Amino acid sequence: MLREVLIGLVYSLAGAAAAGPLETTLARVDQSAAMFRDLTADLKKTHHVGVINEDTEDSGVIYLKRSKSNVTLMRFDIQRPDPKQVAVDTREAQIYYPKSNIVQVYDIAKYKKQADLLLLLGFGTTSRELQSAYMVSYGGPEALNGQNTTRIELRPKSDAAHLSKVELWISETTGFPVQQKLYWGADGGDYDVAAYSKMKVNSNVPDSAVKLELPKSVKREYPQR
Repeated sequence: MLREVLIGLVYSLAGAAAAGPLETTLARVDQSAAMFRDLTADLKKTHHVGVINEDTEDSGVIYLKRSKSNVTLMRFDIQRPDPKQVAVDTREAQIYYPKSNIVQVYDIAKYKKQADLLLLLGFGTTSRELQSAYMVSYGGPEALNGQNTTRIELRPKSDAAHLSKVELWISETTGFPVQQKLYWGADGGDYDVAAYSKMKVNSNVPDSAVKLELPKSVKREYPQR
């Protein structure tokens, strides 16, 4: 019996020694995914247009919730520079402009595959889910906003609405991304950066927090029609 235990221990230690930095980071992602239910955080999004070398920024608060059926629901309350609210579920994306009292409704059911690629980027997502959609590689350790992170690179295995590459900075403390960078087009000249701060995980975010509260007088527009 002792011999079997020792042999098992040797194999276990050998496996741990063989695990590289990418495997260690993905294991950390799996640990965070297993316990993830919801999230609130301050979010700063930067959109860069390469051809004119110009940035535009939005900042506000994001709410994420993983439903019992493992569907990720999201709401982003943009506070600066122009207030608006964005909500996304499996069927629709809605953008509400309070100044004009207009909500634009987009049917994204037909783009579910592409939407999943974007929504499943580190919050409640397992390494298996990431690796089923992306080729995953190790980028290296980086200090970001006072946090120790590991950067990993993701390249879509299939067409993802011109998404060419994604970088995730995974916190070595929480296993969640503190920054995401999405490159668009063949040359990656256009990109979006999402930087998270003041993150609160599993704080019992209510269902209402991931839905828009629209006034009865709101005007609905359907730009796809």
